[in-house]
Amino acid sequence: MPSFAANLTMMFNEVPFLDRFEAASAAGFSAVEFLFPYEHPPEVISERLQANGLTLALFNLPPGDWQAGERGLATLPERRDEFRISVEIALSYAKSTGAKRFHMMSGIASRTGPKAVADYRDSLSFACDRAGEHDIDVVIEPINSRDMPGYFLNDFDFAADIIRDLNKPNLRLQFDIYHRQIIHGDVLTGLRQLMPIIGHVQIAAVPLRHEPGTGELNDFSILRELDILGYEGFVGCEYRPAGDTRSGLLWLDTFRNGKAKGGL
Repeated sequence: MPSFAANLTMMFNEVPFLDRFEAASAAGFSAVEFLFPYEHPPEVISERLQANGLTLALFNLPPGDWQAGERGLATLPERRDEFRISVEIALSYAKSTGAKRFHMMSGIASRTGPKAVADYRDSLSFACDRAGEHDIDVVIEPINSRDMPGYFLNDFDFAADIIRDLNKPNLRLQFDIYHRQIIHGDVLTGLRQLMPIIGHVQIAAVPLRHEPGTGELNDFSILRELDILGYEGFVGCEYRPAGDTRSGLLWLDTFRNGKAKGGL
């Protein structure tokens, strides 16, 4: 049975962010993830985790100016110093909260030029080396161009090649089932081929990014495949509830109770 982590950026939006930890715990989650914790000091995040018996599965490095459309600094050479500072900030949160992995967003840039690729590789090597000093993994996630136009890392094959080429022991793939289906399809084959380098999995229904089981994929079959493949990491529930978060968790109760044996 996969270990599910509630994504507190998307789920439990009925309450303020710091109250979502308690809401997730009350709903039966033992782990959480989120995009960015940086509006709150690391010790505050740590206290909420401990008070509610939660593990922090994942969070993202600072992305730059999110409101202005920035989606990471790793491919922006003019922001190199800021990127390296962002790694140190993320490390401070990881060390305070006990998180064992964080996600490095690539940024908005074209992959057609060798300069952007070289800059990305350099940033990734730096992040892995610094995180490795603290036994923390770095994960990278291909994101589809429909949701995030112009995003540099928008191909699973390219991501896998980078991981294998850099050969960093703490560099892993974040396999988002929603993004995989939109970019390439062939989700089960992708999981089977890439499992040796996968460090984190996320799920949402395609195409509306609501609860698993409400879209075009047999999400329960995919989740069962993770067990067959021996995946022992977290599955982040990175979806936007179609309505009230708690009411929408019927899919998870159904899956945990073993009732979803056929198609959805």
